[in-house]
Amino acid sequence: MASESGESNMDREMILADFQACTGIDNIAEAITLLELNNWDLVAAINGVIPQENGILQSGFPSETSQATMYGPPSHSEAANAASGSEVPAPSSSSPSSSPVPPSASAFCPVNSSSRHIVERQPRMLNFMVEYRQRSVELVLEESSTIKEIKEILQTELSIPASKMQLKGWKSGDVSDSTVLRTLHLPKNNSLYVLTPDIAPTASTSKNSALQESLNQNFLLVISHREAQRDYSLNFPGSRTIQEVKRNVSDLTNIPVRYQQWEGWPASASDDSMTLALSGISYPCHHLIVCRRSSPANAQEPTEECADVHMISDSEGEEYEDATEFGVDDSEMFGMSSSSCRKSPMMPENSENEADALLHFTAEFSSRYGETHPMYFIGSLEAASQEAFYGKARDRKLLAIYLHDDDSVLSNVFCSQMMCADSIVSYLSQNFITWAWDVTKEANKARLLTMCTRHFGSVVTQTIRTYKTDQFPLLLIVMGKRTSNEVLNVIEGNTAVDELMMRLMGAMEIFTAQQQEDIKDEDEREAREMVKREQDEAYRVSLEADRKKREAQEREEAEQVRLERMRKEQEEEKEAIRLSLEQALPAEPEEESGEQISKLRIRTPSGEFLERRFLGSCKLQVLFDFVASKGYPFEEFKLLTTFPRRNITQLDPGSTLLEAKLFPQETLFLEAKE
Repeated sequence: MASESGESNMDREMILADFQACTGIDNIAEAITLLELNNWDLVAAINGVIPQENGILQSGFPSETSQATMYGPPSHSEAANAASGSEVPAPSSSSPSSSPVPPSASAFCPVNSSSRHIVERQPRMLNFMVEYRQRSVELVLEESSTIKEIKEILQTELSIPASKMQLKGWKSGDVSDSTVLRTLHLPKNNSLYVLTPDIAPTASTSKNSALQESLNQNFLLVISHREAQRDYSLNFPGSRTIQEVKRNVSDLTNIPVRYQQWEGWPASASDDSMTLALSGISYPCHHLIVCRRSSPANAQEPTEECADVHMISDSEGEEYEDATEFGVDDSEMFGMSSSSCRKSPMMPENSENEADALLHFTAEFSSRYGETHPMYFIGSLEAASQEAFYGKARDRKLLAIYLHDDDSVLSNVFCSQMMCADSIVSYLSQNFITWAWDVTKEANKARLLTMCTRHFGSVVTQTIRTYKTDQFPLLLIVMGKRTSNEVLNVIEGNTAVDELMMRLMGAMEIFTAQQQEDIKDEDEREAREMVKREQDEAYRVSLEADRKKREAQEREEAEQVRLERMRKEQEEEKEAIRLSLEQALPAEPEEESGEQISKLRIRTPSGEFLERRFLGSCKLQVLFDFVASKGYPFEEFKLLTTFPRRNITQLDPGSTLLEAKLFPQETLFLEAKE
């Protein structure tokens, strides 16, 4: 028992590892919970997390458009192989009972981290496009929501009571209001429609308005593939033609339009160019059956080459069919032979650089098929990617990589009738950067794979490897994204002109939607950067103003310091002069001395009096020095007598006090010079 338990644990560990590798869920607890909900059934758990689309999605969900959804889901065996990490073999293009999945990023189990798709985390969100008469409502709900919650939202949007509403379009049949969406294992994008039998539709006011409304309606075609015993639920606008529907079904079932045998079209649908709105089919849902019809001259299935080659139109296809039935060889049917058409290779081996190889390719292409062809980018794949993806958002373009193979019987037809068609050349020139390479030589093919691995990752490289020679030439449509580049479409050599144009236009729709988002983000980023630049400039101006103010303040302070220093120096100089004068003064004579004494009383500007005795024989200079020693220098003050008023400072400093008549006593006053 212990060994059985150990083996069971080992098996579950392997299932857990495979489940995480295929879904990209890193949280172990989350992965174990999902596996336990499916009783550790690996395929059921994977389908629950990454549900497969059934049929072709409408353009209402442009972000989900890819080749994988265009070609339908893989079988359970393919899903199991993908889950176990084994390589999924490419389906045979001649088998009518298989639904071919073209090699693309979704054709490989995402074990390799470089090819891992983005996996929704819990809670998983589901998108719904709900059609009601001429209105469309887009909803986004969690997987845990119920049908009742959808009806409640529609009741608000459409102003229709939920009780009178019938919600149709579920792939699992009728459901109840209490049904939880998770139990239906729905894909991320879903198309539904509302029926209101109890509410009469509003009558159209005119025939033209009724026709316009019918063209805008979406028709759900439930198409049963009889041989494969498989149903496809496809949504088409009323403006689509029956021919376009048949071509889309050709992609799904691998039955060329000329071999399709239909049941269920109304008698009024007599012309394939008729739109669905005028064909008389039931709205909003119509059931059809398709199967492969046998050739009139030969009951066996058509050969692989005949089944794979899509001609320019059905009438041309019938001509080629007749040629095949009468034993005409493929090379004769295309009007060429392998020896007569290839005078020189498209691209020489071992070119020194990609630019030289592309120059040779362009010259050889022009010599074979004429001058009317796409303008091929001359340069490396890296340079072409830079030109297409990394400029301004408004200037970006899609990258179209044309891969040529002279060993394929389809190459001459594709080049002459597709790549040289005026409409294709014009459309590619306006909206794409077209880069080309020749993979006829193994060395050139290996070089291409190395370049693709370096610039686009291993998914694109593995995608190119899976295509066989008879499927070439290829046209890869690559869109640049923020994190990694994405291959939107791989167009094979057996494509008609109108189908090629439709695929290019479909890729442009996806690219335009992404480009508008990028332009919006870029404009917002530039606006933020402009605001930041303005703020930085304002901050810089503020800093500059502060700096100038600070410098002015520093200059002012320095000037004040200088002036203060000068003032102090002057005061110190004055004080030194005063002290020196004070020390040089002769001693004041005694009042009782026998000499003539002059007693002088000097009034200062502040009102104080200076009194001193001088010898009558003293010079006036001694008087001036005395006054200066008291802080009143001769240069700034004048000494005046009271009455009569005389300016003593104007007298000769060498004269005596007696000569100046300042004896025996006198009152003087100091006055500042003007």
